[in-house]
Amino acid sequence: MNFGKVILGGVIALAAIQLVPYGRNHKNPAVTGTPNWDSPRTQELFDRACKDCHSNNTVWPWYSSIAPVSWLTQIDVNLGREAFNVSEWGRPTENEGEKAAGEVREGKMPMFIYLPAHPAAKLSVTEKDELVKGLVATFGDESVKGKGKGAEKRGADKDKDKD
Repeated sequence: MNFGKVILGGVIALAAIQLVPYGRNHKNPAVTGTPNWDSPRTQELFDRACKDCHSNNTVWPWYSSIAPVSWLTQIDVNLGREAFNVSEWGRPTENEGEKAAGEVREGKMPMFIYLPAHPAAKLSVTEKDELVKGLVATFGDESVKGKGKGAEKRGADKDKDKD
């Protein structure tokens, strides 16, 4: 097979997938509620490392309009917002804030694939520790029962369920 034909086929395929309309609607939903951050520093670190996927204030970079990257970006943002969204704090469905500290502590967040294109999201060891402590103080920590502001609410919800 001719190398030129392979390149041409790749260019045609890349052009053709641009016709798939998924992942290009970059209208952020309205902010309906926000958490009471324990400190401005926690919010600053969260905004740097987490907000693009875990809020309705996503900054959509240029490449998020080009398939197939647009598809992956949209899926990551949708999944992130569904699990934990600080712009919909107080929503009736579960908002997993108490899991956030553990995800950061264990190195699961921010996702490794996010960091090369978002170098500001790469936190130093000190910043990561500050963020974890701030997330625990703001949302609680499911791995440390009874810690943080969210723990009292979770405990109250559990007691309410027993009634």
